[in-house]
Amino acid sequence: MDINTIYIISFLFIAGIALGLFVWKRVGNNKPFLANIPTDLAIRQVLEQKVDFFNRLTAQQQVVFLQRVVYFLKTTKISAEKGAVVEDADKILVGASATIPLFHFDQWAFENLDEVLLYPGEFSEKFDTQDESRNIMGMVGNGAMNRKMILSLNSLHAGFNMGSAGNTALHEFVHLIDMADGQVDGVPEYLIPKELIEPWLLQMHKTIRDIRQSKSDIRDYAATNPAEFLAVVSEYFFQKPSLLKTDHPALFNLLNDMYTRK
Repeated sequence: MDINTIYIISFLFIAGIALGLFVWKRVGNNKPFLANIPTDLAIRQVLEQKVDFFNRLTAQQQVVFLQRVVYFLKTTKISAEKGAVVEDADKILVGASATIPLFHFDQWAFENLDEVLLYPGEFSEKFDTQDESRNIMGMVGNGAMNRKMILSLNSLHAGFNMGSAGNTALHEFVHLIDMADGQVDGVPEYLIPKELIEPWLLQMHKTIRDIRQSKSDIRDYAATNPAEFLAVVSEYFFQKPSLLKTDHPALFNLLNDMYTRK
């Protein structure tokens, strides 16, 4: 092997590591760190009062979860829009929504998000909060809205109400995870082990057929397409894990392997 070949191989190896770090972890990024965030005590109080996922963690895991929320709040802008009144508790719930699906992945962060816009209520496809046909509770932006997420405060709060099976903010963050490999197709390739892709696809398409034939209690929106299926059942997995395990054990096991593997 000549010296030029060695240089080329070394370069490709280093480039591969750099790309992996970019995908999986923020390393030396240029995002501004925002100083004005709630205290750790204030964050913990909101998490304990509102976030069931947090309360199911061990004491040590809770410390890590809180640190991850702080990191998100420091590196992601959260803005009030369309007359919304945003309080610290709202920002903490956004941070919790971002932290939940990636909690078991120490080196995962949202590289494809710069800002979360909070609207007071539902909005239309043209971002109109007064349109009579408005029915959107959350979305991940594209085009001029690239690297932005929009959430309605109403849906954010509803997702953390006691006993809620749905969570719009969590749903949208799962879409961001799905998008990280360049395709929004219900198969998050940076998250799912390769050996699980085929079983996941088989289970996903089977469950979608069951939903469309009214043979499943999973809500109809999950059958819209594979991307929405992943987002909806992920809400279910994180909000009502025991119920999902009882009612849909095969689906639960696949999601558990996907979201909690090390």
